Amino acid sequence: MCGIFGAVTRKGDVTPAILAGLALLEYRGYDSAGVAVFTERGVEKRRRVGKLEVLREALHREGFGGPALIGVGHTRWATHGGVTEENAHPHSDSSGDLVLVHNGIIENYLDLKRELAAKGHIFRSATDSEVLAHAIEEQLARMEAPAKESGTKTAGDETALERAVRATMREARGTYAIVVLHRRFPDRILVARQDSPVVIGIGPDVHGNPASFVASDVPALLAHTRKVYYLRDGEVATLTADRVTVRRLDGELVPFAPLEIRWDAAAADRRGYPHYMLKEIEEQPDAVAQTSFDRLDDDRGDVRFEDFALGDERLRAIRRVQIVACGTSLHAGLVGKFYLEHLAGLPTECDYASEFRYRSPIPSGDVLAVGISQSGETMDTLKALGEARTRGASVLGICNVRGSSIPRMSDAVLYTHAGPEIGVASTKAFTCQLVALYLLAVRLGRARGHLSQEQGREAIRALRVLRPRLDPLFSDDARENVHRIAKRFAGARDFLFLGRGINYPIALEGALKLKEISYIHAEGYPAGEMKHGPIAMIDATLPVVVIATQGRDREKTLNQLEQVKARGGQVILVANPGDPEAERLADEVIEVPATTDELAPIVNVIPLQRLAYEIAVMRGLSPDSPRNLAKSVTVE
Repeated sequence: MCGIFGAVTRKGDVTPAILAGLALLEYRGYDSAGVAVFTERGVEKRRRVGKLEVLREALHREGFGGPALIGVGHTRWATHGGVTEENAHPHSDSSGDLVLVHNGIIENYLDLKRELAAKGHIFRSATDSEVLAHAIEEQLARMEAPAKESGTKTAGDETALERAVRATMREARGTYAIVVLHRRFPDRILVARQDSPVVIGIGPDVHGNPASFVASDVPALLAHTRKVYYLRDGEVATLTADRVTVRRLDGELVPFAPLEIRWDAAAADRRGYPHYMLKEIEEQPDAVAQTSFDRLDDDRGDVRFEDFALGDERLRAIRRVQIVACGTSLHAGLVGKFYLEHLAGLPTECDYASEFRYRSPIPSGDVLAVGISQSGETMDTLKALGEARTRGASVLGICNVRGSSIPRMSDAVLYTHAGPEIGVASTKAFTCQLVALYLLAVRLGRARGHLSQEQGREAIRALRVLRPRLDPLFSDDARENVHRIAKRFAGARDFLFLGRGINYPIALEGALKLKEISYIHAEGYPAGEMKHGPIAMIDATLPVVVIATQGRDREKTLNQLEQVKARGGQVILVANPGDPEAERLADEVIEVPATTDELAPIVNVIPLQRLAYEIAVMRGLSPDSPRNLAKSVTVE
């Protein structure tokens, strides 16, 4: 969740880079912000409740005592303790010489806190994070006492601070990405990780000076470098301006092999759009092509995945698929269940990742566990995949971020290639997940002999022509129609979304988008279940979005629509052009292009995303940064 950005250089001032980096991480969600730097005055720290602009204004008024060659910033999303300046990061130890920022949750912080309090430590916040600062202080004093090291190097070019951090994190239980600075070690930043994402950037900086950077996500680094290293669980990195060294918690050196990021900072810019979410909605036709076109083998009626470790023999041995995911990714998984059962002939279950581990699941060696996550760092999905692996399942990750945790722990990875997605409410990542699942189903169907070559070709042709068929959704008339409908219903208190079969998950996703960014209560429901409860809500004040495009479920869905109309509900119908029932039954119609039944969810969800966006803007809300939400949920 929270945002981290730190930098160390040999020339210049890192403060502007820290503030700019934190600004690029605002999409992660936060309620307070802070910065700590080392200047000629010593350790200087500023923290404020509220948006980053509040901190920026405070720094403009008060300033720091000169340029800083090293520093760290943090945007906090409250977990332990309320939204106060005392609970904001960075936190300090008793001396004030050490500063620390932390993402995650330390599960045994109360035990650590009691031990430290008994030794005289006094805590100024209610956070688990501050406990780590004091714990490192205690370990540092213990290590320095015999040697009186006072910051000098020890054997192996390692300082007492590095050993103290490793010793502390061996005792800590839970999830963390921490960044530690100490005034007596002013040339280095220490970074440690367990189950919470953190990325190291390798300079030089934009002025050509030696520099190293750390951030909780890649977009914050791209103004400085495209050479990055994703720290792994149980690793501790030491960053100086000239080099990066990585060790495991036991002190063993780790080979340092950075990656090259293929997209640059310009790809994450709004490019003139008022919000990232709108930009990302409009990028979906090209994102769908990026996910699919290079992988399609039209002649063979098959799909080729790059660096895919599961060959035909292994795929033929699969007897069942278990999908685990959260939020929007779960809705993609529910659509994927239809793909895998129809195109690959495989029984498929789809679970909330947060529930999967707690229901005694029964994966085995013939099960493929598929974890879906935009960020690749979703904690519940990681834990669910780990559980499936311990029970013998093969693990496949579907992810948008190369080098993140889910790809690293998977037997095979299917990257969505959606490009950076900054808006908290996922849009293009979702449609690319649907495409990836469709490709996976075709690949499994062909490997297992469930799809003939000609059937594979038909499935691929449908995906080839989908890209141009999406264009009408982005015409001026289509945009204006959704805008007008949004204006009519922006004041509603509740919404109901109905869909059947493969479009039921799209009803769930439409409702989720609306509640995420407009704060209107919305429910997604199977159309056939409406009469088993939700029908009691229907009156003239309730807008009901009904997805009734082509397919075998259309007639039955229209029957449910008739029941809505009979009770005075206001119907917004998602339908194909020329639908004879649209004018008769609907108060408003959103036309979407016709495609195959399997690909209809990709088409149908786009105007629902735009509807949620338009309503949020009309209500004066920021669609990019909805309250209480974060882009990457890295706690359970």
